[in-house]
Amino acid sequence: MNLNAMSDSELFDVIGDNISYYRRLYSLEKEKMTQERLAEIIGVSTSLIGGLESKKTNQGISVPTLYRISVALEVSIDKLVTKREKGI
Repeated sequence: MNLNAMSDSELFDVIGDNISYYRRLYSLEKEKMTQERLAEIIGVSTSLIGGLESKKTNQGISVPTLYRISVALEVSIDKLVTKREKGI
């Protein structure tokens, strides 16, 4: 197993892309989920969610926060950290 297959920067980009993707998917399937609403639900700042999604920050994200995001968006953590194929 190659533990260095993805750099930290790439991993943060993947997480941000996936949070954005699953947040929009949630909005289509259930109810509107804005960055502000997601931040409110999980108890973080809107700027954290915005920063992750926009890739402007390469800040870390704690496992508990990642878990709360996965619960709020009703997806497993592995979907948040796994690179999706283009168009999916």
